[in-house]
Amino acid sequence: MSADLAQACAEAMWAEDSASRALGMTLDSVAPGAARLSMTVTARMVNGHGMCHGGYIFTLADSAFAFACNTHNERAVAAHCAVSFLRPARLGETLTATAEERHRAGRSGITDVRVTGTDGSVVAEFRGQSRTLGTTFFPVAS
Repeated sequence: MSADLAQACAEAMWAEDSASRALGMTLDSVAPGAARLSMTVTARMVNGHGMCHGGYIFTLADSAFAFACNTHNERAVAAHCAVSFLRPARLGETLTATAEERHRAGRSGITDVRVTGTDGSVVAEFRGQSRTLGTTFFPVAS
């Protein structure tokens, strides 16, 4: 799997990913089976406890997961995801989600995502299970 193909898949996905872009996420890097996205916590993301709502943290992790498991020119979606929140994120903090594919076989994959805060401390750990759809981003040479 080439880095060029992984980048091309990410660019194709990013062009259609209105949700991640609307939340101010940036696609910082991508490689085969890996991706890093970041997002700054805005006032709209803060809950009644004065911290970033967990749904936004989950969404950032889920987006990094999606980009990592779609780097092989096989379209993949989430089959199951779980997150553990380890510390609160605050208004103005930049969160970074780093996704790494742990296993991929047949149509299934497992990807771990670590979300860190501005200071590098761990905010959340996420694990996603993916399933390929049987379609590609680009034609496959026969």
